[in-house]
Amino acid sequence: MSYQIQATADTPALIIYLLDISGSMTLEFEGRRRMDVLNEALRTAIRQMVYRSTKGSRLSPRYRISILAYSDEVYDLLDGVKSIDRISNSSNLPELYPRRFTDTAKAFRQAEKILQSELPNLRDCPAPLVCHITDGVYTGEDPEPVAERIKAMSVADGNVLIENIFMTDEAGVGRIKDIKAWGGMMPDSFAADPYTEKLKRMSSVLPESYRELMVESAYSIRRGALMMLPGTSSDLISLGFQMSASTPVKTFI
Repeated sequence: MSYQIQATADTPALIIYLLDISGSMTLEFEGRRRMDVLNEALRTAIRQMVYRSTKGSRLSPRYRISILAYSDEVYDLLDGVKSIDRISNSSNLPELYPRRFTDTAKAFRQAEKILQSELPNLRDCPAPLVCHITDGVYTGEDPEPVAERIKAMSVADGNVLIENIFMTDEAGVGRIKDIKAWGGMMPDSFAADPYTEKLKRMSSVLPESYRELMVESAYSIRRGALMMLPGTSSDLISLGFQMSASTPVKTFI
């Protein structure tokens, strides 16, 4: 599968964000609440998509976004899938407030329902992407079987992509000092933490077209790296959200 179809107004890219808002998101992370770091990274990703969709004063609807926050329930923050021109003012994004549990499987099932509804209209569009950020082990059912079903869905451009950002102090991989020089998490990368291993299995391989865009931004992600970020710093979390928005786009001329 090539993952070469460009996001345009006629062939927009669909991105579904799954955001863990369990109670642990109130814990401190680099002097701030984890929830505040997540909010900032999401807004930065939205601004990046706006920038990549704008020429002069014209904002092209190259992206379609769904934002699902979850704890023991799933909360549709945009009330459906919205185009980037509808949510271009990031100040209008709902604030996220921590709740109780972490029913990750329920969130992935909701993403699966959205994809089942959207895929018939996306045959000529870039492969959709589900970007999941969490800070701890799930409660309830195992989300991995649902993630595997999602990854088996496809359009002409390729299978649906899943990215995972594990927001934690260590994620079992140690501290990454220079994110620009970091080669990414490979399928055989060691991770002592069992949940990191599960999230690795749930993650897609980063498409080469995405990787090339990140290399252009001076990152050193290697071929074959997973769409899996150990969110041990706010910079790595921001990188994860940038990765989610790295769909190929046609350059304005």
